[in-house]
Amino acid sequence: MRSIKRARTLALVPALAGILLLAACGGSSSAHSSSSHSSMAGMNMNSSTHSTDHSTDHSTDDSDEPMYMGDGLAGTGQGYTFAPAADSVATPGFVFRILGPDGKPVTGFEPEQTKLMHFYLIRSDLSGFQHVHPTMAADGTWTAPTKAAGPGTYRVYAQFIAKGSDGAAVPLVLSEQVTSAGSAPDRPVPAAGLSTTVDGYTVTVDSSQLTAGMGMPLKVSFSKDGKPVTDLEPYLATYAHLSGFHAGDLAMAHLHPQGVVATTATGGPDLTFEATLPEAGQWRMYLQFQTGGTLHTAAVTLDVR
Repeated sequence: MRSIKRARTLALVPALAGILLLAACGGSSSAHSSSSHSSMAGMNMNSSTHSTDHSTDHSTDDSDEPMYMGDGLAGTGQGYTFAPAADSVATPGFVFRILGPDGKPVTGFEPEQTKLMHFYLIRSDLSGFQHVHPTMAADGTWTAPTKAAGPGTYRVYAQFIAKGSDGAAVPLVLSEQVTSAGSAPDRPVPAAGLSTTVDGYTVTVDSSQLTAGMGMPLKVSFSKDGKPVTDLEPYLATYAHLSGFHAGDLAMAHLHPQGVVATTATGGPDLTFEATLPEAGQWRMYLQFQTGGTLHTAAVTLDVR
């Protein structure tokens, strides 16, 4: 994959567009987001890790990490368009295409974190999180293996690196609003907390230094039965993936430990992400990590000053 500098988070409000040249991670909270957010609103993904590696240090520098463009709230960016085949997620499997500047389906992509496409789904109340990896047909049609979503309004995000006509890599996150038929009220976002438990694992977050618009450390610790967890396994070439969504507009932030780890290495009990969350308020964070071949997803709400 082409070496591209990765910036430090995956979310930036449009108001910062003229200050930070970090552009393009897709969509809007409206049904069809405009492309006005797509070119200059930065939304970058990156983090660092203090995980315990029981073999060698497999971290790398930033030189091979992509800079993602946008705030995650536009359907079009850098001439590329996220084109869903339907506006519903009521049935399993979500079909879409990425259209290039010429209006034709794109079939040339570069892998990022071992996958050509990352696909996310979240409900308007920040529940119902899904992160899956679609497969592409020869004609550029992608099918995401999503589960059927319950009634409500959702947002879907496509994160990818397209191969431009000039050979340049174009990292983007684009999104659109979709629905699932039926009526169900939004539930309150769970209260902010410092820890959560999933599958017997306790995940503790130290977000005390988080301040909107500033790159600050976000520390995460793992324990089980009161003991530190040191057997975190590589998942998509990192020890954890952290996907965050802002209450209200559903701006997205995607963070994960920096660099590639060896398949024989394990990590934990501590990870440190450098997070720049652009807006104050509540962020619902979904942390995915793997142990014993099983993927776990923990969720916690953070209050950002």
